[in-house]
Amino acid sequence: MTIHTETIVDNGVNTEALIGARGAFTEMPEAAAFTFRSTCDWVSGTESSNAINGYFGLGQEHEREETFTIASDHPAVFAARDTAPTPPEIVLSALASCLTGGVAAVAQHRGIQLRKVQAIVEGDIDVRGILGMDPDIRNGFNSVRVRFEIDADATEEDIRALVAQSQKRSAVFDLLTNPTNVHVDLA
Repeated sequence: MTIHTETIVDNGVNTEALIGARGAFTEMPEAAAFTFRSTCDWVSGTESSNAINGYFGLGQEHEREETFTIASDHPAVFAARDTAPTPPEIVLSALASCLTGGVAAVAQHRGIQLRKVQAIVEGDIDVRGILGMDPDIRNGFNSVRVRFEIDADATEEDIRALVAQSQKRSAVFDLLTNPTNVHVDLA
């Protein structure tokens, strides 16, 4: 007689709801169109503060219970006050957060218990481009590296598959690796 015990995995992700959303979006694809927003106010010098709250999704406007803020600035070596991370550092943290959340969701769906997930992200940028010193040097990152340290009840092959699936479905990875139409205008 074989006794089968089911291991309960809890990585804090409601995969049943996510799978249910996929079914609902199959029936009503227009509900899957979301518009997220951030409002940025200049504070002083190179310092600014971003407020994030309302968004459009599921065919209607939504407002969160709390407005989230993200401050940004530049480091003292650029004659700034260094009160917050730089905008490029915020992009790196967005990539790390998106990939890490994806790892948790995929692990939950695949029945893999996580104990630790850490993403270490580095981006190389030549500031001569930003400073207008050389038109052939781009303003943004020319290279970004992400390294994961993951402790889980899984083989190395399974963990690599988690990371690969997270990368495949990451909105921020997509933003950084594919062209995106960005329009800048005055109100």
